[in-house]
Amino acid sequence: MASEQAHDDAPKRAKQDDTDDKLAIVGRSVTINRPRSELFAYWRDFSQLPRFMQAIERVAVDGDRSTWTIKAPAGQQVTLETEMVGVVENQSIGWRSVEGSQIKTAGIVTFADAPADRGTVVTAEIAYEPPGGDVGRLFAKLFQAEPNIQARHELKRFKMLMETGEIADASFHIAKDGDH
Repeated sequence: MASEQAHDDAPKRAKQDDTDDKLAIVGRSVTINRPRSELFAYWRDFSQLPRFMQAIERVAVDGDRSTWTIKAPAGQQVTLETEMVGVVENQSIGWRSVEGSQIKTAGIVTFADAPADRGTVVTAEIAYEPPGGDVGRLFAKLFQAEPNIQARHELKRFKMLMETGEIADASFHIAKDGDH
């Protein structure tokens, strides 16, 4: 049914930031048939992000700061330190990298009621400076690690996890909530 179709095919927004021409901006949305408060609470605990974000190996949380270990192309890892900013209960969670991180990034995830009691529209917008600039972005895209591609897949995985409690992958292995 078209009325039940997910809002996960929203147009991507990738552009250059007006204030810093080195930052690219990625934006994706998905409609999830769960209450806004439940989705907000789950996402706010960044240590749970590796459950549905394949590129993230682990997140160590210390108050409003966290250290992310992220898979990079060619078997590499990137360490990212962030701090939460602009958190509005049940509406938005913002973060930005702190001085010394390997990647300059900032982002926000917003949670809004979907029309007709269809759940919650979750929108993730991430600004990042790809390692190596445009060359690094092209290299990452070849390995399916470019953030536009990851954002779409990871929001779909979040939807599966939140609506069914599990994530089916291409090999038909089912990862359940609590698996890493």
